[in-house]
Amino acid sequence: MPVATRCWWEEELAGSTFADARLEHRLHRLVGQMDRSLGASLPFACQDWASIKAAYRFFSNERVSEAQILSGHFASTRERVRASEGPVLVLQDTTEFTFQRESHEAVGITRTVTTGRDKAGQVRMHTLCGLLMHASLAVTTDGLPLGLAAVKFWSRQKFKGTNALKRKVNPIRVSIEQKESFRWLENVRQSTSLFAAPDRCVHVGDREGDIYELFSLAHDLGTHFIVRSCVDLLAGDCQHTIANEMDEVAVQGLHRVEVRDQRGRLVTASVELRYRRITVLPPIGKQKRYPPLSLTVLHAREPDTPKDRPAIDWRLITDLLVDSPEQAVEKLDWYARRWKIEIVLPQLTKASALTVRADGNHVADLDLGLGHHDPIDE
Repeated sequence: MPVATRCWWEEELAGSTFADARLEHRLHRLVGQMDRSLGASLPFACQDWASIKAAYRFFSNERVSEAQILSGHFASTRERVRASEGPVLVLQDTTEFTFQRESHEAVGITRTVTTGRDKAGQVRMHTLCGLLMHASLAVTTDGLPLGLAAVKFWSRQKFKGTNALKRKVNPIRVSIEQKESFRWLENVRQSTSLFAAPDRCVHVGDREGDIYELFSLAHDLGTHFIVRSCVDLLAGDCQHTIANEMDEVAVQGLHRVEVRDQRGRLVTASVELRYRRITVLPPIGKQKRYPPLSLTVLHAREPDTPKDRPAIDWRLITDLLVDSPEQAVEKLDWYARRWKIEIVLPQLTKASALTVRADGNHVADLDLGLGHHDPIDE
């Protein structure tokens, strides 16, 4: 088939790797059927019984994995990254596929939710069945999506013993490999390897990605990261914390951002910028395994709490240097691009005709890419 007549998805699957050419042909046929019926169920897309049976046989084939299905797309993402210039932001987040099942043994569980109260006033709990997907989306610093770079699927049946373990052992002393959060490290490693340009990659995560092991891995791989911090790690001489050091830092700049209030109105807010290079230490239980790291802490905070929305209060931690208000604003803009994956992942799951809930910390619906800063002389 001439390249000029290929559909977009044929270009995307061109780099797929299957040991059996028949499996690759079946994948192309399936994607073509699904492309003509986006958002529909698999039986509706396949139409006839023979095609439906072939589709389910393909997905149940032990020689077929999600890595093989996605390999073509990953290869296409790599080529788009190579064609781009400058840093590449690799955004990480988790989304959830839920299914209606009488028993969760077949597909696993995602979480439990409250469904109101019964006649006696007791809270009713309901277990959601399904899978979770942790993905890494590559975008340019302007926010142009380049494609997925890593995907990790799992069911919580696999990790159901972790919480019980935490009740007996200090969580800090539990190896990262035994935790569900290990997926963050796996995605950093996979996406960095895919692009083969670690210095160009900046891995961006919300507060769930505030993991010292991730910082250490990025250092070892020679790649970069920006993560919203939620843990007040030890710093300096081990006698104080990051927050203690940042309390000593004077305001180094102001940044005006546009943000929507609770009524959806667009308003302008002014945040104070503070940043400092700090020697950050791992938690005490991990200090024999991981070394101290020299990292930048960037704090963007609204001095007064508005009446109609939460105050902006972002504390970011990164290995990148920040020596000026301009560089601080740049790193804030890069972190603000993380919302791209909050949009993309739900669309992926809707396209699969699945019920989905995006997982993230929506403290404020911000776009820090629209503001201006005013330096303050020290």
